[in-house]
Amino acid sequence: MEVTVLGSGSAYPGPLRGASAVALRLEHGETWIFDCGEGTQTQLMKSRTKTGKISKIFVSHLHGDHVYGLPGLLCTLSLNCSSAPGQQGQCLEIFGPVGLRLYLRVALRVCSSELMFPFTVHELEPTSDQSPPAGLPDPDLTACSPPPHPQERPGRTLRPDPESDLYPLLQDERVSVSAFRLFHRVPSFGFCVQERDRPGRLRVELLKQLGVKPGPLYGRVKNGLSVRLEDGRVLGAGEGVEPGVRGRRVCVLGDCSGLVGEGGRRACQGADLLVHEATLEDGLREQAEERGHSTPSGAAALARDCAVHTLLLTHFSQRYKPAGGPGGAGSQGGGVTWGGRGRRAGAEETGGTRPAGNRHPRRTGRRLPRLTCSPPKTPPTPS
Repeated sequence: MEVTVLGSGSAYPGPLRGASAVALRLEHGETWIFDCGEGTQTQLMKSRTKTGKISKIFVSHLHGDHVYGLPGLLCTLSLNCSSAPGQQGQCLEIFGPVGLRLYLRVALRVCSSELMFPFTVHELEPTSDQSPPAGLPDPDLTACSPPPHPQERPGRTLRPDPESDLYPLLQDERVSVSAFRLFHRVPSFGFCVQERDRPGRLRVELLKQLGVKPGPLYGRVKNGLSVRLEDGRVLGAGEGVEPGVRGRRVCVLGDCSGLVGEGGRRACQGADLLVHEATLEDGLREQAEERGHSTPSGAAALARDCAVHTLLLTHFSQRYKPAGGPGGAGSQGGGVTWGGRGRRAGAEETGGTRPAGNRHPRRTGRRLPRLTCSPPKTPPTPS
């Protein structure tokens, strides 16, 4: 897994921080985008993220600094698509709050945007306690149903599971993804990506010593079954494999002043990486909460309560500048990858410093321990 912060600024893309966007590259090669503020595609081009590997996009809420870049990104992905319309097999899946489908239909239709690949929009239905009444979706507006885009495929309307208080979004043999509710000026969501536990590797040298030959017996051992050896001895279940590997968990939260319900706390419990907003400094906590935002200490409190392994702060007010300023320390950026438990950890922001833990960018330019840096592919514009 690799995490790339494409934009860590709030409200609008600035000269030193781009608008909100995070890329998560999975172990099997797919890339997922979380939020897509204005200018995201430019930052993607300057990062190591391969746009051709993007298969899913998750939108936390419908404020412009998290969604204005989405129509443009879809059109750019189409320009880079070599297949004829309707002939590309993979369907790009987009998840977000109710209203996202309408937004994309109108934006793509008004601009006469043709896409060379199919896509589908799955909408999360918010609850009334996720925002003040004025921020809830307008029923008259969301009831509008423009004709779907020619490449649009039917999507689902998702609701929280009553028992877990989570929105089940998808699951396959590698990962599962769920969403949970957050409180903001408009309904906002967080996303939890959970890897499946993986079985341990075969203890090949031990099997050779015991006379077990490669073939079907290796498969039985790998699957945790007992095996009878040629001399009559029995290799017990699990004796021929190393301990299994627990799947990693990454939680990416949208704008919020807190969680709604217990689903988010369950999802974040023991997470290997928590990406959390910290729009304003601790001294402006009341102002931040009035606007539906968080502070570094608030994010750190959640990380501590949930026993999170690594906390990554993002979504800083544009009033805060990276340490060193333009051309100074931290303004050149670089590639820093988050690798999970027991590995070098951190995250990359294309072209800027990455405040982490409970520290704010205005107060320190120091980075978390366990960071591994490598030079960028091309010197990127600071985000």
